[in-house]
Amino acid sequence: MTEPAFDSGFLARFDDLLRWRRDVRHFQTTPIPETEMRHLLATAALAPSVGNAQPWRFVRIRSAGLRTRLADHVDAASRDAADALASDVLRDRYATLKLHGLREAPELLAVFCDDDPAAGHGLGRATMAETLRYSTVTAIHTLWLAATARGLGVGWVSILDPSAVTAMLDVPARWSFIALLCIGTPLVASDIPELERRGWQAREPLADRVFER
Repeated sequence: MTEPAFDSGFLARFDDLLRWRRDVRHFQTTPIPETEMRHLLATAALAPSVGNAQPWRFVRIRSAGLRTRLADHVDAASRDAADALASDVLRDRYATLKLHGLREAPELLAVFCDDDPAAGHGLGRATMAETLRYSTVTAIHTLWLAATARGLGVGWVSILDPSAVTAMLDVPARWSFIALLCIGTPLVASDIPELERRGWQAREPLADRVFER
């Protein structure tokens, strides 16, 4: 099999893909075709994993009642997070942010890591078991890029209680909660993160995050 060549045009487009991948909160309600969702999940499964353990477990939220319970839970957690902020200025700014699209995104996906998968036979994780979870996050990022390339957005909802969400979804005890994702067509596309556009946090210099020893 001949290895594909990635020319300068492809590399430029790939840089564009990375730049336009955003954490989306505002979604159209237009359904995603089932073939498209299956393709995204299949693409996510191309991600690398420690020992080829493939520990990611995807739970598609189909129940309207469960969707409502998740959205209500996140709203409550968000109110608690706002109360814990250090200043009135931050609390006021926080109140202007839209932190999830759980009610309108056409697809909700909970992602778990199987902490004791049969696949991989334990290779590569004897001293760093958390590499299974790192592998699962890599699958999420792979799905995210594939979605962006197809004009879809992904929003990672993190203001929640993982144990509460895990209990709602009734998954095996050895699965660890990693992410709750909203997936759909963005209302507005932008190459600038929403939190930067709204004055919450700008991107900081890369030089401050690269070190040598």
